[in-house]
Amino acid sequence: MPAWSSSWQLPDQIADVLPSEARHIEELRRLFLDTARSYGYELVMPPLLEHLESLLTGTGEALDLQTFKLVDQLSGRTLGLRADTTPQVARIDAHLLNRNGVARLCYCGPVLHTRADRPHATREPLQFGAEIYGHAGLEADLEAQLLAMEGLKAAGVTELSVDMADARIVNSLLAGAAVNAKTLALIHAALAAKDASELDSLTASLKGSLSAAARDGLKALLQLYGDEKVLREAEKVLSAWPDAQNALQNLKWLAAHVGDVKVSFDLADLRGYAYYSGTRFAIYGQGAELARGGRYDEVGAVFGRNRPAVGFSLDLKELVSVLPPRPLKAAIRAPWGEDAGLRAAIARLRAGGETVACVLPGHEHEVNEFDCDRELAHAAGQWVVQPLKKAA
Repeated sequence: MPAWSSSWQLPDQIADVLPSEARHIEELRRLFLDTARSYGYELVMPPLLEHLESLLTGTGEALDLQTFKLVDQLSGRTLGLRADTTPQVARIDAHLLNRNGVARLCYCGPVLHTRADRPHATREPLQFGAEIYGHAGLEADLEAQLLAMEGLKAAGVTELSVDMADARIVNSLLAGAAVNAKTLALIHAALAAKDASELDSLTASLKGSLSAAARDGLKALLQLYGDEKVLREAEKVLSAWPDAQNALQNLKWLAAHVGDVKVSFDLADLRGYAYYSGTRFAIYGQGAELARGGRYDEVGAVFGRNRPAVGFSLDLKELVSVLPPRPLKAAIRAPWGEDAGLRAAIARLRAGGETVACVLPGHEHEVNEFDCDRELAHAAGQWVVQPLKKAA
């Protein structure tokens, strides 16, 4: 088989983005960055790759497995292609900005995954995120949720809903137990899958350090999902754990302030990377999970600066896939020519924000990305814009 016959093929779950979709993604990128800026967020641009230990220290096994690794030909050290931008932004906050007060930072760029995190998803998401450093109060958690929802609404998402949880609930039940990292990951997976038998098996192996009450509390979490009634039931079930009670009160406060959206809770949901330390949320719309975030106060500790942090991220490629396609952009069709008046007229229109597509000789009947509804025509000795006469 000739080499050229497959040279155009891309790796599995990696794809080119074609004009209409690319334009839609770029419009969303600008929309989210402008929305974040209106809240006071500053844009940062971390590199796509850096030393592996900087990307992964303190983030857990899940992110490690998602990260492509390669050897730096200059230093011989192992580099990683980022699978998530939050650890990089934490490094920027800790070492490069090093501010004493609040820092609001946002970013938008590609990340790479060794495996897609869901069927039919891309392994090269375009990740937008916004993060607040330096404020431990719930006001920061709420701001992250409101910013995410405002951006999604502006993008055209309808009927938003928010699902909330808090990592401290499970952490409080497991406090003091001798749980290694592998077993902890399996417990988290069993909770997320609502697998009671697997959870029983895992916690049975911890009987020497995990109390029967804690095991019962973990099992009860499997049923604690739904509307606000879940929180009232959880207060009864988890009455012996002050940290869990505090987490439940935080969830109540956030639900009361998040606005006119449907709010649900899943107290066993621990999906995502290991750095989450407090409240967590996922935002749904158009029948899909579109954004995820929460509090990760420990994320900067490995960089020598352990301060409060909360934020969210989303994939603009995934968002575009669930939104209606954008209509073609209205444009002005102009003839190609060397006439000085024609060139000046085209320049003025473009400077005024118009799209002017010059028709190259011999291509008068081709259709492209732009919907030309007007044309630049020569009339009465000057170039004027007039409605385009459609072919019969």
